[in-house]
Amino acid sequence: MKQYKENSLTLKGTVALGTGVMIGAGIFALLGQVAELSGTWFPYIFIVGAIISSFSAYSYIKVSNAYPSAGGIAMILMKAYGKTTITATASVLMALSMIINESLVARTFGSYTLQLFDLENNSLWVPALGVALLIVAYLINLSGNKVIGKASQFTSFIKIAGIIVFAVGGLWAAQFEFADLWPDTTDSNEYPFTSYIGACALSILAYKGFTTITNSGEEITNPHKNVGRAIIISLIICTVVYFLVAIAVNSSLSIPEIIKAKDYSLAEAARPAFGDYGLYFTVGIAIIATISGIIASIFAVSRMTAMLTDMELIPHSHLGMSGSVQKHMLVYIVVIAITLTIFFDLSRIASIGAIFYLVMDMIIHWGVFKHLRKDVKANGAILITALFLDLVVLIAFLWIKANSDILVVLVSGIGVILVFAGEKWFLHWKESE
Repeated sequence: MKQYKENSLTLKGTVALGTGVMIGAGIFALLGQVAELSGTWFPYIFIVGAIISSFSAYSYIKVSNAYPSAGGIAMILMKAYGKTTITATASVLMALSMIINESLVARTFGSYTLQLFDLENNSLWVPALGVALLIVAYLINLSGNKVIGKASQFTSFIKIAGIIVFAVGGLWAAQFEFADLWPDTTDSNEYPFTSYIGACALSILAYKGFTTITNSGEEITNPHKNVGRAIIISLIICTVVYFLVAIAVNSSLSIPEIIKAKDYSLAEAARPAFGDYGLYFTVGIAIIATISGIIASIFAVSRMTAMLTDMELIPHSHLGMSGSVQKHMLVYIVVIAITLTIFFDLSRIASIGAIFYLVMDMIIHWGVFKHLRKDVKANGAILITALFLDLVVLIAFLWIKANSDILVVLVSGIGVILVFAGEKWFLHWKESE
């Protein structure tokens, strides 16, 4: 396929893309929401999320190492289920969860940027700034792989170094001691067990950026080895970063304070620890992180959806536009992300994205277990464990949202049904044609 350039992404560049997506959304957008569901245990929820994500990553690593492809997840599903409605539905759900992630990061960019000004955080400026970021990211993505790869490496280094400085500085300012690592158990009874599992669902969303690496398989140097290496390295880096930052925030703010400022909790934690200069530093890192996260995510999902078009799993119309299918997909992706950024808040965006991702992830694990595990030499017990963990987390999260925000469950359920019905009709129409 001419639009995919072999060996255009190095191992470092691929790791930068993976961490760029994860850290951009994970630590800035989700930390406060995870704390809201799990109290002082929230730093450890990110470790649990990393463990669950590691089991999930096993399926992607085994298949991607055997069959590296620019289609990534779509390729895995195609090999497991063939050209079926299940393949198309799961692929679209993954693409939608990635686009939802982009709108999540875009609103996070707006929330943190507003901390520099005397404006209400729930004002129209949050979606306006998010929309502006999406448009800029679209223009950057038109420049090609080399520019994106180099920009991702540069921004990933800056934001990871900056976040570590924030974490270490925050721990020092709070006079942190190792005894503080143990959570305050006095509030444990305030949270039901399902709430902790629901928090795990959001923490998993913070790690799901590793899947974008599989979508660039055909473009990565030595893909049969480097796809798996890049996923493992990205997960390890993000786990360390998330835990350090969560401990630092937990040391600087009380849980009610974190919940109150959940859309910009790192910026709020910087105020007592470092004053105004710390606030400016933290917001600056957040802006860099969210910008690179958006760029990396759009890069990955545009290639995935272009592959779905080539595989005739989704409909496509040029709408009078010139250029490649991938460039058309950039337009469609950004338009959907802009719509979500305008009409949904951070909490609902994150919740819908988590549900779509977990449903797709379970379909992946079952397909690899049922149809591919012998071909790719995968361990069946690990695959079933990954499937079971996803199922438990999904059920608990749906239960929580059904009791607190039923709209999230309804929108997610209707979305899955519409995607399935639409794909069933489209594939039947293509076969008849």
